[in-house]
Amino acid sequence: MKLVVITAIKEFEKDIKLMLKKAEVKTFSLGNITGFRDSTEDAIQTNWFSSEMNETESILFYAFVKRENVDKLFELVEGFNGHQKTLSHIHMAVLNIEKLN
Repeated sequence: MKLVVITAIKEFEKDIKLMLKKAEVKTFSLGNITGFRDSTEDAIQTNWFSSEMNETESILFYAFVKRENVDKLFELVEGFNGHQKTLSHIHMAVLNIEKLN
């Protein structure tokens, strides 16, 4: 088993749920979070609102996933990100589990 952590903007929730289903991930947890981005180094032209910290409604998924399903999920996320025209992407990390009870 691997622990998969996925973060994204709230608008991608349905897409991620579909990816989890296609990768045969039957159980997962989901939480609403607030994402922050420090924009102090952005050029004035791209930082329209002159705010130093931008907040975004985001989501956090985590799931214990069978090893054989992790690669399929990565492929689905990479495919989704490859077709995005927005700056926002789905971010996915996989952690090894030493013990699971």
